[in-house]
Amino acid sequence: MKLFSNVKASASGFALVALISVSSGFLEATPAVAKAPAKIQPATLTSAAIAVPDRYSADAAGQIFNEGGNAVDAAVAIAFTLAVTYPDAGNIGGGGFMTLYVDGKPYFLDYRERAPLAATKNMYLDDKGNVVKDMSLIGYRAVGVPGTVEGMWEAQRRFGKLKWKQVLAPAIHYARDGFEVSQKLQERRDGAAKSFAGRTNFDTYFSNLKQGVNFKQPDLAAVLQRISDHGAKDFYSGKTADLIADAMRGHGLITKADLEQYKAVWREPVTADWNGYRVITAPPPSSGGVGLVQLLKMKADLAADFNGVPLNSAQYVHLIAEIEKRVFADRAQYLGDPDFYKVPVAQLIDDAYLAKRAAEVNPDTPSGTKSVQPGLGTSMPEKAETTHYSVIDKWGNAVSNTYTLNGPFGSGVVVDRAGIVLNDEMDDFSVKPGVANMFGVVGSDANAIEPQKRPLSSMDPTILTKDGKVALVIGTPGGSRIFTSIFQVITNIYDFDMPLPDAVAAMRFHHQLLPPDTIFWEPYKPIEGELATQIEAKGYKLEGQRFNGDIQVIKVNGNTPEAVADPRGRGVTRLFQ
Repeated sequence: MKLFSNVKASASGFALVALISVSSGFLEATPAVAKAPAKIQPATLTSAAIAVPDRYSADAAGQIFNEGGNAVDAAVAIAFTLAVTYPDAGNIGGGGFMTLYVDGKPYFLDYRERAPLAATKNMYLDDKGNVVKDMSLIGYRAVGVPGTVEGMWEAQRRFGKLKWKQVLAPAIHYARDGFEVSQKLQERRDGAAKSFAGRTNFDTYFSNLKQGVNFKQPDLAAVLQRISDHGAKDFYSGKTADLIADAMRGHGLITKADLEQYKAVWREPVTADWNGYRVITAPPPSSGGVGLVQLLKMKADLAADFNGVPLNSAQYVHLIAEIEKRVFADRAQYLGDPDFYKVPVAQLIDDAYLAKRAAEVNPDTPSGTKSVQPGLGTSMPEKAETTHYSVIDKWGNAVSNTYTLNGPFGSGVVVDRAGIVLNDEMDDFSVKPGVANMFGVVGSDANAIEPQKRPLSSMDPTILTKDGKVALVIGTPGGSRIFTSIFQVITNIYDFDMPLPDAVAAMRFHHQLLPPDTIFWEPYKPIEGELATQIEAKGYKLEGQRFNGDIQVIKVNGNTPEAVADPRGRGVTRLFQ
């Protein structure tokens, strides 16, 4: 499949990459030279596979695989393409997390946004100490220092097979030549425009984002071309950095120094053994990995209570809610940026600790909310417009990537002469301890605003392996619903032996400690009728929510991958021979 005639693989058939040097705390591109010929590996799977948010990113991945790229090359091409064709969530003005399994080894890359150098703990409070409405959500002051470009550069530099220019080519094509706007994308634009009306420059760039239009973004195309030519250097110290700093001057906090000092960080992933699988998932500043492991292990500890309980029955919902209460109590107290705060990850996923927490579950009625406290004591100090995709190549390498602008189209601010949509990630900090963010979750001083700190996230790109080989690649957007959604799909697959499409499509629900005893249900498969009556009889309040995840998942059956995109979303799947 040839999509972009100007993209060509190296004549030798071996990978070409950009050499790097370190300057001002970020990586610079130097002229691309040939990497030493790698040992050619035989394919271990029948095909490569992807589950991605739209058809344009799927086409981009196909082109990369056709050029001889691996899962990391494809993942990077997908990310840049979504920044063009999925601008409500895909981005180069945000940040995220990437979980990788390459040549039989797990890795995790944190390219989460950071608070600007001028950020302060009370920057969103008025003179009476009250939170100023929307200040952390809309406009220039809501923006954290973006990490996506540096993250993608770092991942592709370390593990990619192709030239950097090759993985940027699809995105440049769509920005320069345009793509057809879908009805759902226009609906997202229309909703966001109402929120931003008169408060940002959003309509200057996106007023023509209408169904059926061939939407071109020449300013963004120029940015992507510079990134293609110069690597991450352009975004963090070059012309694009100047444009971002100019846009912020007099309005927001981000300066050229913020951009120059940004770095993505390789971290040790959270890993745990569960049900015969190795779970490889996100460490802090994500709460998702710890939360997912806690959910999986506590459910296993309560096997006797779950025995014979039908999936998504009133009793099943109750037991899961009891577990989730305790997970969210721990999340609020203990989780934050590990570069600023010693997060007790090992203690939080310790088998003995989780067995003790599971033993606190009331099998009959909801535990009183005030009685559910953080389990280690108190001495230790995301909306739908995130997006996720899953990739596996024919050599068995896998990437699970979740990245975000936070709200739909982020802060609503677009960088003048660059077309870059900027995030509103500052809302993911505890703007004021005990005050809920846009997802209704609260935090403590562990997640308070500090310069260069990364805000706590629920993003949870996850890979499961068995006997050293990838078994599952999974993730989703959904704010605080992310890891509860992933948990439900994983248990549907492995505890209930459901076929993959059914496991993804099954009803999902959510509880997060606060508001008290509230079960959130989704419009896709609502809780209603007799089931609703039974849940309410147990003492719960039912509340509707607009969104409960958009799972993109690949399951490997033997040596054959199977990919499923959530029917709730716009995603597509492809297999590539």
